[in-house]
Amino acid sequence: MPRRNLHLLLAILLVSVICYQKADSASRLRYGTMARTVIQVMKEVDRHYVEEVEPRAMFEGALEGLVSRLDEYSAYIPPAESTQFREGLEQQFGGIGIEVAIDPQSGLLTVLSPIPGTPAWRAGLQAGDKIVGINGEAADGLTLDDAVRRMRGAVGTAVRVTLLRGTEQRLEVELVREVIQIQSVLGDARDADGRWQYVLEEDPRLGYIRIVSFGERTLDDLRAALDQINQQSVKGLILDLRGNAGGLLDGAVAVCDLFLKQGRIVSTRGRDGRDREVYNASGSAPYADLPLVVLVNRYSASASEIVAACLQDHRRAAIVGERTWGKGTVQNLIPLEEGRSLLKLTTARYFRPSNRNIHRTRNATEADAWGVMPDEGCLVVLSDEQMREMIQARHNRDMPRPANGATGPPPVRDPQLARAVARLHEMLKQDSGLAQKRN
Repeated sequence: MPRRNLHLLLAILLVSVICYQKADSASRLRYGTMARTVIQVMKEVDRHYVEEVEPRAMFEGALEGLVSRLDEYSAYIPPAESTQFREGLEQQFGGIGIEVAIDPQSGLLTVLSPIPGTPAWRAGLQAGDKIVGINGEAADGLTLDDAVRRMRGAVGTAVRVTLLRGTEQRLEVELVREVIQIQSVLGDARDADGRWQYVLEEDPRLGYIRIVSFGERTLDDLRAALDQINQQSVKGLILDLRGNAGGLLDGAVAVCDLFLKQGRIVSTRGRDGRDREVYNASGSAPYADLPLVVLVNRYSASASEIVAACLQDHRRAAIVGERTWGKGTVQNLIPLEEGRSLLKLTTARYFRPSNRNIHRTRNATEADAWGVMPDEGCLVVLSDEQMREMIQARHNRDMPRPANGATGPPPVRDPQLARAVARLHEMLKQDSGLAQKRN
């Protein structure tokens, strides 16, 4: 190596070391005393507390306590939970392909629906089957999270599931885990093969698409659903975001970009109040002319509020339902412990195109400006009982239709959806009237 290059490398290394030492020194000066105190407390607990405490439990408790003082959305995610958290965002995991819940009456782990095309579907698992054993161990007494964790695992590995079908039939099925795609885009009802139909059964002229979360596959799945209803020549679309607690910001931006020809979608600002990221419509907008109603409720939050706020501010869609949750902050995921755990940290606030932040602070009142309000005449508030009935009826309707041609579950009694349908028909009538005037 030429002597000149060697001197240059040594100079760069020297500057790097000095910068590192300065940064490290600044950190020690800022946090050193506090860090030593935390270690001292852990030592005292370890030596003198009345019961033995695992060091790991103290460590995780300290981090959880620290982050919980920030805001309700920042969190420390320990190794035991980080894998499942990532799977939710990536919308895939190694498993057998069933939706499960604890039956409130029997207390047993119950199959809600096998996901079409998965090992559970091919093996013939049915809605209503009770899972009473996993790999030879009893499942009664397991929490839902524990049961799910035992059934998930590495792709290609096997899991034995013991089922109770009806009152007496007991089955044992061995299933080989595969990559399971989490569905975030749903329709009105499934056919006998478990495929979603994205038009309203009672009014096939209208498309109906539910987005239950915003993950990495949401845009592709939504495009596929829109392509399907486009072939059916629908006149308008109801986009249902009720109960959607959010997900990836990029997913929400991409959804808006399908319907909005131009203009700002959303921007984010940090602690200095300056724009960090500004997201604008790309101009492609293949569905810019499709009449659109967006359904929201009090559990629509974060990314779903970005979509509703953007389309409302640009008058691109009518907003129907209830005032949304009011989560207007952005969280970044910061890997810790070489990626085994995560820090979910609030780093910015997002602002809708009208330059308003929709975040509901801890001290906010109903009179304050937060969330996304439905359009005038489109507010439909459900009681808790009405919402429980609607969710249960919708769950029953989401089951695949019987293959023998029998009638499926009845339509869901849904006042909010009924108002969305009525509003969409009003919009179609207005568009028709304008077209006649132009002619």
